Amino acid sequence: DSPGSAILLPCRDRRDCGRHPRDFSVWILIFLLAGFALLLFGGELLVRGASHLAVAAGVSPLVVGLTVVAYGTSLPELAVSVQSSWADKADIAVGNVVGSNIANILLVLGIASLVTPLPVSREMVWRGVPLMIAVSVLFWLMAFDGNFGRADGLILFIGSVAYTVFTVRHSRAHTRRKREEAAAMGVDVDAVETARSIVVELAMVAAGLVLLVIGANLLVRAAVEIAQSFGVSELVIGLTIIAVGTSLPEIATTVVAGARDHRDLAVGNAIGSNLFNILMVIGLSALIAPHGIPVAMQAVAIDMPIMIGIALVCLPIFWSGYCIDRGDGALLLGLYVLYTIYLYLSSVAAAQPAMFVQVCWFVIAPAVAMWLVVKIVRARKRT
Repeated sequence: DSPGSAILLPCRDRRDCGRHPRDFSVWILIFLLAGFALLLFGGELLVRGASHLAVAAGVSPLVVGLTVVAYGTSLPELAVSVQSSWADKADIAVGNVVGSNIANILLVLGIASLVTPLPVSREMVWRGVPLMIAVSVLFWLMAFDGNFGRADGLILFIGSVAYTVFTVRHSRAHTRRKREEAAAMGVDVDAVETARSIVVELAMVAAGLVLLVIGANLLVRAAVEIAQSFGVSELVIGLTIIAVGTSLPEIATTVVAGARDHRDLAVGNAIGSNLFNILMVIGLSALIAPHGIPVAMQAVAIDMPIMIGIALVCLPIFWSGYCIDRGDGALLLGLYVLYTIYLYLSSVAAAQPAMFVQVCWFVIAPAVAMWLVVKIVRARKRT
C-alpha cells in the first residue's frame, strides 16, 4: 500500500523495470534525510526543553534526565510491552525490556561517549547505578517462578511512583538549599519557577519526543528497504536494524545532550530509561495482562543475568574518574556487537554458539575485567 513496499515488487514489464531503481533511490533518500533531520531536530528540542524545565521546576538536569526525558524516550517500549501483554505475547513484552536495557547501556552510552566523553556525577555513581542494579536483581528474582503476576506488577508500579516522587522532591530540596546559600552570600538568584514556563518547556519536550519517534520510524523503514533490496534475511534485520531502531530516540537524545554540554541529562537518560523499563513498563504490563506475564527460562538463565552483568560493569566505569571516555565507549559498543552476534547464532538452528560463548567467557570476559582493573588503578593514582 505504501510507496516503500510497492517499490520492492518484481517487474511485470520490461518498460517498468527502468523506473523501479530510480523510485527506490528517491524514496530511500527522502526517508533517510527526513529521518536524520527529525532525529536531530527532535533531540535538540527535547534537550533544550528538558534543560529549561530543570531550571523552571527547580530540579537538576540529572533528575530531568532520570525522569521526564527517560520516561519519554521509553514510551515506545511501554506501548509495545503493554500491547504484547494484553495479546498474551509474553516473550515480546519481556524481551523488549531486557533488550532495551542492554542497548541503553552498551549501544546508547557507547555511541554517545565516542562522540564526546560524558562526565558522571557522584549522585549517579552512588545512587543511580546501585538502584539500577538492585531493581534489575529484583526483576530477575521475580522471574524465577516463571511468571510476573499482578502482585509483582503492583510492587514494580508502586516502586516507579515512589522513585519518581523521591527523586524530584530530593532534588528540589537540594536546589532550594543551594539557592538559600547563594542568597546568604549575596549572590543574586533569579528564580524562574512559573507555571507558564513549566508548561512551555513540557510542550517542547513533548514535541521533541514526537519528532524523535517519527524520525526513528522513517530511518528504520529506509534501512529495512535497503537491507531487503540486498537480500538480507528478516532474522538479521530484526536483530540489527529493528533492535537499533527502537533505541534511536535514546541515542539521538544522549548524543545531542552530550554535544550541548548537558551531560548529566545524557547519562541520566540511559539509567532512567532502564529503571522505567523495569518498574513502569513491566509493572503496568503485568497489571493488565489477563494471566500475568509468563517468562521463558532462557530469559531467566541467560538474558537477565547478562543485563545484570552489564549494569554491574557500569559501576567501575562510572567510578573510575567519574567519566565515560572514548575508550569506555569503544568497549561498550564492542560488547553490544558481541551480544548481537550471540543472538544471531542462538537464533539460527544450524549455528552452534557454544564455541562463541566459551571464547566470550574465557577470553573476552578476563580482558574486560583486566581493562576495568587498570582503569580503576589509574584513576586512583590520579586522585
